[in-house]
Amino acid sequence: MEIVSSLFVEDFDIRQEPGGSARLDLGGVYFSTTASDGFPLTLEPHLLVLVRCPLDHGGMGALVVKFQRTGEDGDLEQIAQNRQPLQVDPGKFNYRLIKAKLTWEEPGTIEAHCQIDAGHVTVVPLTVNAPTG
Repeated sequence: MEIVSSLFVEDFDIRQEPGGSARLDLGGVYFSTTASDGFPLTLEPHLLVLVRCPLDHGGMGALVVKFQRTGEDGDLEQIAQNRQPLQVDPGKFNYRLIKAKLTWEEPGTIEAHCQIDAGHVTVVPLTVNAPTG
């Protein structure tokens, strides 16, 4: 299985089209925001992970999302993790919504490192900027 896309979204809806195909309606896709009330700031963003299963795959796997930031020493520091099983019919697509409680003490970026089993890692940044003005 493989990750097709990972995005932070404010709104997500699925609708069926004639013939059985599905449409994904995404709203408020974002990679940054501003801490309008200052720091510390806690957010609970929704990370949408779209997954496809090739025809020659068994359809079972595990999705792991590690939320990490760069520490003062320059190393990545894990601040949250989500692990959940995946079942996707061969030749089909599926999705997972991941929600984590993330805190920023100052402006900066937290990255969601998304991986299925031992596959490719897809990294999605979420940056919080200082208030302007």
